[in-house]
Amino acid sequence: MPRLPRLTGAATAALALGLVAAAPATGHEPLVTEARVLAHFDLAAGQAPENIALDRDGSADLTFAFARQIAHVTPDGRTRIRATLPAVAHPATPLVHRAAVTGIARAQDGTLYVGYATGTDATGIWRLAPDGTAPRLIAALPADGLPNGLALDEQHGLLYVADSVRGTIWRVPRAGGTATAWATGRALAPLPAAPGHGFGANGLKVRRDSVWVSNSDRGTLLRVPVAPDGSAGPVETRADGLPGIDDFAFPGHGKSVLAALNSGSEVVLVQPDGTVTNLLTARDGLSNPTSVAVRGRTVYVPSAALTTRRDPNLLLSRLRHLIGRG
Repeated sequence: MPRLPRLTGAATAALALGLVAAAPATGHEPLVTEARVLAHFDLAAGQAPENIALDRDGSADLTFAFARQIAHVTPDGRTRIRATLPAVAHPATPLVHRAAVTGIARAQDGTLYVGYATGTDATGIWRLAPDGTAPRLIAALPADGLPNGLALDEQHGLLYVADSVRGTIWRVPRAGGTATAWATGRALAPLPAAPGHGFGANGLKVRRDSVWVSNSDRGTLLRVPVAPDGSAGPVETRADGLPGIDDFAFPGHGKSVLAALNSGSEVVLVQPDGTVTNLLTARDGLSNPTSVAVRGRTVYVPSAALTTRRDPNLLLSRLRHLIGRG
């Protein structure tokens, strides 16, 4: 969720910026092929997809930020609304100024967890049970923050949440309860030159013994080791020069990352040595991509269209080969 344009109606706040540029002609075959839009959404109805979680059958659950909805998209592109989070009176979410559903994570049993940013006491992590029971707040987060990227460490029963305003990674018991400020510091914070206007910690993933997080303002991809006692180790910068980076995904068994760069209008491959390769572009159908998910060799990219104002959608493409360890 990067900085938002000053727009009216459904686009008052932008959780996402970015398009993608195709790999330049180098004599090598492109890494991704067969790009196509699987589903189109309605921006006027607030259907700006912010984040994504995949199911085993290749279907996807998306957060529609300003519609306050969790949507389900089938492998053949049909969309239905799973749930709508409750409206709040006088939302005052920092940066976006309205209630927004942000990150999403899926457990093996089908339980969904989402972040809800409102500027009120409804801000926090909400759980949607597999049986479709109405979403329920399981962990409150500070009303003056903006919970954004969300990831589940199912092995240890923990949720991690990136707070873009407070520059904090929160840790929450999966069962619910009190949130703990697990990691803080300059590397996770927005740039001081724009207090109250920038997005710090944004996308977030749990990967083996570490938590990875992007910082949109600083254009960095960070790794935070999890110490044996569960505490946060020193923050490591794994890549920089990624302006407006939002959420990301690991496309293989190694440390390579596919990332949505909002302000640069790109989805890129970031390799372990920091090399960056452009993969997709607006010509492929992207329109302000917000996040990335990968299942096998299929790449899913939601686009929110909040600055382009054209065709919010879910795009699929195909990795030519699996990306190995590194």
